[in-house]
Amino acid sequence: MDRVKNPVLTEKTIRLLEKKQHSFDVDSNSNKTEIKRWIEHFFDVKVIAMNSHRPPKKKRYVNSVIEHPIRYKRMIVTLQPRNSIPLFSKK
Repeated sequence: MDRVKNPVLTEKTIRLLEKKQHSFDVDSNSNKTEIKRWIEHFFDVKVIAMNSHRPPKKKRYVNSVIEHPIRYKRMIVTLQPRNSIPLFSKK
């Protein structure tokens, strides 16, 4: 079950990387337990804590009709001090 959509790289999340906190956009139906298991299994790391939130809705006008894009959750994952997640693959 692949519910993690993509890692988030913004100015704030790059600052969080120094504290061993990584941000991911995940499926809105997933919960913390599923995401924790997936991250621990896929990246072979130990997760200490997880925080989640839903970013605010954004409106989009299409031919005088208001649409809302698909919703998602953002998870902030805190790892143990010795663990890390590679953001970019080395070639």
